[in-house]
Amino acid sequence: MVDKRKTPADEVVIAGRGLHTGEVAEVRIRPVAPGEGRFFVRMDLPDAPVIRARATFVADTTRSTTLANGDTKIRTPEHLLAALAMMDVDDARIELTGPEVPILDGSALPWAEALARVGLSAAYAPRLETTLEAPIWIPSMEGGFVAAVPSPELRFSCGIAFDAAPIGEQWFSFVASPERFLRDIAPARTFGTLADVEMMRARGLLAGANLDVGIVCDQTRWLNGPLRFPEEPARHKLLDFVGDLSLVDPLPRAHYLAFKAGHALHVRLARRLLEGG
Repeated sequence: MVDKRKTPADEVVIAGRGLHTGEVAEVRIRPVAPGEGRFFVRMDLPDAPVIRARATFVADTTRSTTLANGDTKIRTPEHLLAALAMMDVDDARIELTGPEVPILDGSALPWAEALARVGLSAAYAPRLETTLEAPIWIPSMEGGFVAAVPSPELRFSCGIAFDAAPIGEQWFSFVASPERFLRDIAPARTFGTLADVEMMRARGLLAGANLDVGIVCDQTRWLNGPLRFPEEPARHKLLDFVGDLSLVDPLPRAHYLAFKAGHALHVRLARRLLEGG
């Protein structure tokens, strides 16, 4: 049976503070017609400019992903986009009253739970499904990589390696489904070391950060545990990976892998996929 494109069955409204700007914004996710895709609308700006959730609109990847259309920007959409993609939302109008998507508790769980509550409306239009035909490998100068290999199932695997002992080296792998996403990936919160937090604040970032929007460790222990999972940092990196790859629509069925990667490397892979590999 051919799968159908889906949109939220009702509106989802959530407000909160942006992680880096510290600005409060309301997000309103609205149903749209099949085939419109996922797109943002800056309701706080004149003429309500639109930015499509596509890798071609990525303007910056410094500590988060930033989408832009001309002078209009939207920062840190990756958690929300991961929730939309993994909860099977193909088409959605995402209205935003500020420059940054709220960080909430640092995870995608509030988005995913809200989408699960309202449910989905299946359209008459079929969902286009594609498969990856040949492997893709993109290394980084720092010893990391992103890759995609042909696979009979949509799978994401992510590894990280940090000097800080509480994080160390971790891997997590996930076969995509709404149920698994809600249980295994969406609850994983953003994380960092105390040294990184102090460095970013010195650069004018993390204006909306506190110990309620992520987990922080020093070189020996977590400062605001307990963790939701033993490998919560790796799961969160996987969440970011999924969010950035959702900027490819449709995302070919494949096994996607990342190790010691960040938003810049994720987006390089996304753009390669848009180019056809």
